Amino acid sequence: MLNIPRITILSAFLAIAAVAPAAAEEPGLWSVYNDSLKGAKYVDLTHTITPNIPVWAGFASPTFGQSSAARDLEGFAKKGDTFSYETHGVAASTYNLTTDQLGTQLDPPAHWAPEYPAIDELPATYAVRPLAVINIEEKVKADAGYHLQVADITDFEARHGRIPEGSVVFVRSGWSKTWPDPALATTRPFPGVGLEALKFLHLERKILFHGHEPLDTDTTPTLEGEHWLMHNGYAQAEGVANLDKVPETGALVAIGYPKFGGGVGGYARYVAICPPDWQYGVAIGSIPEAPLQKFDKPLHFDEQAGMRVR
Repeated sequence: MLNIPRITILSAFLAIAAVAPAAAEEPGLWSVYNDSLKGAKYVDLTHTITPNIPVWAGFASPTFGQSSAARDLEGFAKKGDTFSYETHGVAASTYNLTTDQLGTQLDPPAHWAPEYPAIDELPATYAVRPLAVINIEEKVKADAGYHLQVADITDFEARHGRIPEGSVVFVRSGWSKTWPDPALATTRPFPGVGLEALKFLHLERKILFHGHEPLDTDTTPTLEGEHWLMHNGYAQAEGVANLDKVPETGALVAIGYPKFGGGVGGYARYVAICPPDWQYGVAIGSIPEAPLQKFDKPLHFDEQAGMRVR
């Protein structure tokens, strides 16, 4: 047995410890996830697209169907076969989406202004942002056509502090509480966001974009607010849901959307990431995720509903 002085062993250990990374140190942003996001509450701010949702009067409603084989697939399916769980062990759907302005949306500026980005040209930096929610619901109860004003923004800031630069601002009006009643699409008046409020948010507070519950920005004949946004290179969210389930400040919003080439509208998914002690939402680990939940009732195509249901 080697007779190595204890002081030599201790010195060697300390030398190794000085150059080796700490075992508990987490690489990159993993600590952000573990410290902040893993215990957060998650609230979906997105309407489900179905054949019967409210649609702007200028567009037809979508239709759903079942996919069929486009050609013979030896040993699997014949041309024209409708794919089914029973026969093929797999199902697939078709969607006739009559417009890219359905449900909860992210409008890129190319929706109105072709010189600005389409949906696939929006930067990846849109992914996660601070979220501020301005509540005008009480004013809308008194006036169904009320539009967000600059005074509403400054009142909000008097209570909560300045809206962060680069944040997303959603306007809570209560309009979507009767969704998916198709009558919403043609009900007038409806709450909106005033042009001066939009200019203040973008030019003074330099937000990323704003969002609202209705399917239009405002009720002016020329949609002046949306026109100004798009022709100045700004995006916006429409058809946002569940704003009564998120805090006015302190949350983040995760932003996702399909990347259609040259798309001038966008089906979007917004998820609010709220503090752990928030009263609404679900936390990671509180619901089945991997594997996901198994339902008692299987999914099947319902001809009357025009879609797959349980």
